[in-house]
Amino acid sequence: MQAIYLDYDSVSYSDLDPAPLLAVLPELKFVDTPPAAEVPGLIRDAQILLVNKSLLTRAVLAAAPQLRLIVCSGTGTDNVDLAAARERGIAVCNVVNYCTASVAQHAWSLILCLTQRLFEYRRASVDGSWASGVESRVRVYEIRELAGRTLGIIGWGNLGRTVAQMAQAFGMKVVIANRAGARPAADRMDLRELLKVADVVSLHCPLTKATRGMIGAAELALMKRDALLINTARGGLVDAPALAHALRAGLLGGAGIDVLAREPPTDANPLLDPDIPNLIVTPHVAWGAREARQRCLQEMAANIREFLGGGRRMRVD
Repeated sequence: MQAIYLDYDSVSYSDLDPAPLLAVLPELKFVDTPPAAEVPGLIRDAQILLVNKSLLTRAVLAAAPQLRLIVCSGTGTDNVDLAAARERGIAVCNVVNYCTASVAQHAWSLILCLTQRLFEYRRASVDGSWASGVESRVRVYEIRELAGRTLGIIGWGNLGRTVAQMAQAFGMKVVIANRAGARPAADRMDLRELLKVADVVSLHCPLTKATRGMIGAAELALMKRDALLINTARGGLVDAPALAHALRAGLLGGAGIDVLAREPPTDANPLLDPDIPNLIVTPHVAWGAREARQRCLQEMAANIREFLGGGRRMRVD
């Protein structure tokens, strides 16, 4: 059975063991991320495709008439035309919960860096400010304690729960937003009310019609002026121009962003402007701990094994 891992280099940086995949697909071909124009030719005879970020549009899928299964290297399937796959009877699987610890760790790295003003104080230690001996040149960035403050979680899945558990170690109170489009729950808050009371808001929900653009200018205006916004979920959840404006205008304390609406950011995303204060942007690496990526390969192998045996493990179609 011909199988291709279309962009293996975006998952393994020559540091993973592919043995779990080779155990189920001994002839699996590993390909470094190809130019989009070359993808149709590469997959022409493929029956199974493993893919991380390469786009599998309707036109691309049409170039693979024998394709039976697409296995995504992660939770998101935004890069796959699911409707076209369904029409063709192509099964699509994803991988969930493989990077919970890695993403939660990254979210807290952003929270702590912003709260402790680590980047500003690192700069002060090497640019001569500290050496000058003038305290006012160094201690100009406010540090806050997290104990007693409120963490607002939007998206109460494994990731949201894990981030909330970590908050307990810092003595924080946790509040949870009602799920977008769902009936209100007794132990949760309306999004607008959560935004008003939270000192840190962390996004962990999927990108859907109900959540796209859920944090825009109106929502940012509800937040405390010293609050932090953390997004390790999907870039499309946040209105980027509105967030850039809020930070420049001092309407928000800071933001930590690991995801953008378009990746790589070829659309001149305003959050990449270097003059925005109290903003940390990382290039969608929260999921990337080596342990998480190895676990991803193991889960992908399990999905393939189940499919070959007639199962539907982690099917999204």
